[in-house]
Amino acid sequence: MFRLISKKIWLRFGLLENDYFSKISNLIYPLIALISLIIVWEIVVHFFVLKSYIMPPPSSVFKELFFGGNVVDSGIDYYLNHAFITLLEAVSGFLIGSVFAFFLASIMVHSNIMDRTIYPLAVLIKVTPLVAIVPLFVIWFGFGLVPKILIAALITFFPVMINSLIGFRSVNPEMLDLFHSVAASNWKIFRRVRIPNSLPYIFAALRIAAPLSVIGAIVGEWFTGNTGLGAVIVVAHNNLEMPKVFAAVIMLAFIGIGLTACIIILEKYFVFWNGRGAND
Repeated sequence: MFRLISKKIWLRFGLLENDYFSKISNLIYPLIALISLIIVWEIVVHFFVLKSYIMPPPSSVFKELFFGGNVVDSGIDYYLNHAFITLLEAVSGFLIGSVFAFFLASIMVHSNIMDRTIYPLAVLIKVTPLVAIVPLFVIWFGFGLVPKILIAALITFFPVMINSLIGFRSVNPEMLDLFHSVAASNWKIFRRVRIPNSLPYIFAALRIAAPLSVIGAIVGEWFTGNTGLGAVIVVAHNNLEMPKVFAAVIMLAFIGIGLTACIIILEKYFVFWNGRGAND
């Protein structure tokens, strides 16, 4: 009922064409839910008189994020500087992990020996907890950007490799027979058949891997250095500065949403025939 009434109101004032209502509503309803959650959060904190070091109200978090709190290290410029470092680590790791995963998958699809060799090692890396690997990377590569980028690449690698491999192997056998009948080379089959066929699978993996790369960068920042939003969270947590923790988490959410949106845009451009990305 609410959807029908709101649709008529939008159409009555000419603010929205009928064909675009569903797409706009996909943004409006989550936004309404988010605003409602923030209002309830603010009311609950004030009603139960919760201490700020336990659960700060949204007003304190937004003040900390946009205008600065009671300390020097606060305000939007402070969080943007640290967010840029985290974004750099996440994007670098995402690109490295994705390219390397695609490269290995392209080898595995053409060689059973390489498939049986690489796949168990990839699974072994996947099941190993990240927190157990970070100290090793710190010892080997120091406290700079490198270990954090490698952690982001490591967590990105597995889903992209698996989905790429599935996409390469899910080609219609009749299509392969057709190319073999005209004596097409393996490279031509890979370029003309396997890669286009695998794109929906690859972009599905990239949607998962993009926010995972942010998680990898944050885990690395918890163990190394004093820059990045992960380091901000650790320091603020130790000082019981919960508004600062929530402000950093909000910035991380925007980074994850931004990366996912970029993947969706690229998917609409490169996989325009699939139709799935156009509905997101």
